[in-house]
Amino acid sequence: MEMNQKKLCLYYQAHVDKKMTWFVVATLKSQENIQFDRTINAEKSIFEFFVPAEVESQFLIVIHKLIETGYVSNLQKMENRLSKEELV
Repeated sequence: MEMNQKKLCLYYQAHVDKKMTWFVVATLKSQENIQFDRTINAEKSIFEFFVPAEVESQFLIVIHKLIETGYVSNLQKMENRLSKEELV
């Protein structure tokens, strides 16, 4: 299967307040696993979020609530970095 035929998740990055990381992760996990998250830069507390296109609207509702609280900032939708890797 060629790269452009593979269906990859939408990709976001954001800064997560270090003191509230547990809360942000737990909140997102409690939402029917609408995304997969992991730390991409622990020193700067930057997380990446892989979001299936079908649930992007639900993800955005939750993440914007977390932005309103100040627990998440600098949300950016980006090209899925895995689309550039040879393992895909």
